[in-house]
Amino acid sequence: MSKIYDLHSHSDYSDGILSPSELVSRAYEQSVNVLALTDHDTLAGIAQAQAAASSCGLDLIPGIEFSCQWNGRGIHIVGLNIDTGNEQLLSAVEEQRQRRELRTETIAKKLHKVGIEGSLHWVQQKAGKGTIGRPHFAQFLVEKGHVRTINLAFKKYLGAGKPGDVKNLWPNIEDVCGWIRAAGGHAVLAHPDKYKLTRTKLRELCADFKEAGGAAIEIVSGKQQANVTQNIMGLAKEFDLLGSLGSDFHQPHQPWQELACCGVLPEGVKPVWQNWG
Repeated sequence: MSKIYDLHSHSDYSDGILSPSELVSRAYEQSVNVLALTDHDTLAGIAQAQAAASSCGLDLIPGIEFSCQWNGRGIHIVGLNIDTGNEQLLSAVEEQRQRRELRTETIAKKLHKVGIEGSLHWVQQKAGKGTIGRPHFAQFLVEKGHVRTINLAFKKYLGAGKPGDVKNLWPNIEDVCGWIRAAGGHAVLAHPDKYKLTRTKLRELCADFKEAGGAAIEIVSGKQQANVTQNIMGLAKEFDLLGSLGSDFHQPHQPWQELACCGVLPEGVKPVWQNWG
């Protein structure tokens, strides 16, 4: 019987709500055999997840999801099977922490300018030990009654060109792929369908990602339409990229992003894990 892989998940060290050990327990309950913890720009939850995985017999792949930019667009690159003690990687994580801190303060100032006060303290309290991201600001805007839904928070305040938009903060894809490779890992282009790029632009991104040292692409991200999977498979073959898959799990009771909901890689795709020990 083939193993069930889920190579994209988040704990409360970034924008998930479960602790790393709770995440591992839920993955085990969902019959996941190999899980990657890929919190945003941090490695802080890996040790706890590894300890929990050892106790239940699940294989834990150390990972991270880096924020970066390509042609002025925000792109996410997952690093899988990385050496979490690599000095270049640790230095990069610290750089990202500082960037996130600056971004958080800048978003709060921008919201303040349009009459929305108190966001900085609120998101800091909400995130706790985790890294702060735009979803925390979106939750603030909903809970304080500025908008009705998370989607509207992005549409009105946090999306591209909106009052809380912060541009040109993240590193480029060449730097991120370099950090991951230096740590012995595989760089994976995360959820390519979510960027809402035209086919031409997505091909350009894949070409630049491959040239930068990218190794793989997420063929399946959460529950996904079959035609989307077929399109991404075509890109993997065209640009000689390995295949990965993951739920992009953040919290329970979201069946479209539940652990193991991504199923298995389609036949004909070379898996990113093919040469792992």
